[in-house]
Amino acid sequence: MTSFSPIFASQGTAEEVEAGTVFQPKYDNHGLIAAIVTDAVTGKVLMFAWMNAAALALTIEHKVAHFWSRSRQKLWLKGEESGNLLDVVEIRTDCDQDTMLLSVKVRGAGVACHTGAASCFYRTLSYSPATGGVGLQKQPI
Repeated sequence: MTSFSPIFASQGTAEEVEAGTVFQPKYDNHGLIAAIVTDAVTGKVLMFAWMNAAALALTIEHKVAHFWSRSRQKLWLKGEESGNLLDVVEIRTDCDQDTMLLSVKVRGAGVACHTGAASCFYRTLSYSPATGGVGLQKQPI
């Protein structure tokens, strides 16, 4: 699959994870780690997805975002069909190494969402006290 097959370190002590210099990703019970994707220029959140070890390794090696599709149960190169690939500028992890933050530049039409929106987060929630209902409103990103 890839010539770059890192064996990511197992989680160590809290001190090693929080203050050390060894990458020790913490996957959930399904072997996945959360990934937040932001625009490298604006800093706006574009999308959220999941990565497994293979997706993370491919992303590191090729500097193009790969994820794990839970619905299709397979590796997913974001933008493979649309041409809106996500070129990775920087990868960060949080303090306990259970969430990834990818800073990217979007190729192609510059949209990250499969709906054609610039970001997957294009709607806000609105609450109506009169009806007790929650609705969605489309917002510019």
